[in-house]
Amino acid sequence: MTTLTPYLLFDGNCHQAMEFYKSCFGGELTVTKVKDSPAEDRMPPGQLNKAINARLKSGNVEISASDWLRLDQTPVHGNTVCLFLSGGTFQELQALFEKLSEDAEVTDTLKEMFFGIYGALNDKFGVRWMFTAAKNG
Repeated sequence: MTTLTPYLLFDGNCHQAMEFYKSCFGGELTVTKVKDSPAEDRMPPGQLNKAINARLKSGNVEISASDWLRLDQTPVHGNTVCLFLSGGTFQELQALFEKLSEDAEVTDTLKEMFFGIYGALNDKFGVRWMFTAAKNG
């Protein structure tokens, strides 16, 4: 089953922001830093203490986030919030990705990565979408 979650991108203060949201909503927060992930070897030293993934779950509220890790791009107001489709099978995500790709800017083709299936695009209305599923999902 595919779920839709807001995904927030921060400029180095993801962990602090997610702790604040936890103080507001309660729940369980998990944060993984770059240095504690398989991406450690692929990132420059200045990125290692940044959050590669954070997730707050409290009842029906779920927020996912990370720090901005794209060194080739600059975060600007408007591209730091996106809609995050996760779970389901590769075929289900691929069908949604293809439909949302119509007249879109595909920034990351849907493909297998070290953590699972991933893809991202900015749809024809400028809305940012990210897609992920487990490798065997």
